[in-house]
Amino acid sequence: MRRLIRSFGFAFKGLAYAAESQPNFRIHLVMSLVAIALGFALHISTAEWQWVMLCITLVLVTELLNTAIETLTDLVSPTYNVKAGHVKDVSAGAVVVAAVFAFITGMIIFIPKLILLF
Repeated sequence: MRRLIRSFGFAFKGLAYAAESQPNFRIHLVMSLVAIALGFALHISTAEWQWVMLCITLVLVTELLNTAIETLTDLVSPTYNVKAGHVKDVSAGAVVVAAVFAFITGMIIFIPKLILLF
């Protein structure tokens, strides 16, 4: 049981590191809060909540993996290396793909509801 509790401590330490050191992670957290607030304000359905939460999770997880990959790449290749640059670019690209998916999903869910308000 002690090991399990310690492992959660390490996980939260990793989240704190990402939040403190990664501006993009903080942006994604803020946008997650905006999406959640919009969801409550616009009374989205359960199915829509599932899509919103999937998008939030997907973006945050890819950003965390990107941070881990970039940190590891910097560790194993402290000087400039073309292949290390490709690794970092590809992992950042994964975040962009997730963020674009989340943005489009958000527009599909929220724009019709916002149009009805006006």
